[in-house]
Amino acid sequence: MPLDADVFAVPPGRNAPQVHITLGDQTGTAITVSWVTVEAAGSSTVLYGRAPGRLDLAAEGATTRYTFYYYTSGYIHHCTLAGLEHGTRYYYAIGVGDTVRTFWFTTPPAPSPDAPLRLGLIGDLGQTADSNRTLSHYEQHPGDAVLFVGDLSYADKHPLHGNNRWDTWGRFSERVLAYQPWIWTAGNQEIDYAPELGETEAFRPFAHRYPTPYRAPAALVRALLYTPQWKWLVAELAKVDRTTTPWFFISSHVPWYNSNNFHYMEGEPMRAQFEKMAVDARVDVVFAGHVHAYERTHRYSNSTDGGNIEGPADELTWPQPAYSAFREYSFGHAVLDIKNRTHAHYAWYRNQDGNRVIADETWFTNRYHMPNHDDSSVAYA
Repeated sequence: MPLDADVFAVPPGRNAPQVHITLGDQTGTAITVSWVTVEAAGSSTVLYGRAPGRLDLAAEGATTRYTFYYYTSGYIHHCTLAGLEHGTRYYYAIGVGDTVRTFWFTTPPAPSPDAPLRLGLIGDLGQTADSNRTLSHYEQHPGDAVLFVGDLSYADKHPLHGNNRWDTWGRFSERVLAYQPWIWTAGNQEIDYAPELGETEAFRPFAHRYPTPYRAPAALVRALLYTPQWKWLVAELAKVDRTTTPWFFISSHVPWYNSNNFHYMEGEPMRAQFEKMAVDARVDVVFAGHVHAYERTHRYSNSTDGGNIEGPADELTWPQPAYSAFREYSFGHAVLDIKNRTHAHYAWYRNQDGNRVIADETWFTNRYHMPNHDDSSVAYA
């Protein structure tokens, strides 16, 4: 979309656009609020409370900036609101004087084996007309939070990795991201490694702008045996207590299974090393992006593609492999409704359809709390 599109408009006031939130911890009792001020650093304080007219709590954040070739970012603020109660709506305000802006969010439910949760699943969003349709579609039946499987702004597809496109993406997505936490997985478009421009620090724009409640090693090469990434995954898989965390998901930008000629077999090194680990740990679903088409496989789900500057991946391989349950090269998003410890309903909405038209759906049963015949059909090398 052109830079003067209305979805990129700077909000009223002079100093607090690009608001977004994410989880501030791994227990659901903290939310990190992020925003950018352009003209001056201003205040990093967030006022918050349980009613719009009673913001009687305050938290102080920190500010960072970065440069990328010719570009210098605005003042990027991150402020974590801690000690929140589960399942509670909070209102929060940023800015000062006549530039104060107020938003709200609802914290996740208290941890419980049968606590319901509705997760949006989006990846490879970008900032095109298709991107706007995906976001509008999701707004019509949103989840409690979004698991984003990588490739946010596609700024690196613009001349000189035009980092002003990180700013336009922040304003474009604020209408959703300011009101519910999005949990980030980094994709290849977030690498921003450009030695030809003298930029050799990977992930710099993403790391400055989008915090995560977890820490994991990142690298420009595939995760191989005994690397820091491999060791981190082994340790994380061992930490999960399925009696208190009944559902177990993995988010990976590159899919382990893909029957599209685009990015075909790119995930094979990860699948060969990690799939047995995931099966042994009774992981329920792996969500991924990267391929600009939709595919769901048996006991595995490749998340939908949101719509971006590169367009759809329209070269499916034939015949359709046995592991592939449903596939088509369309943009859209998915929603996962966790009902209880044993069942979750999954639905995919393609962009071409109207509101609440499900193009693909299935029920997942929990591999730990309700193992069934699907477990024996999982194959790995």
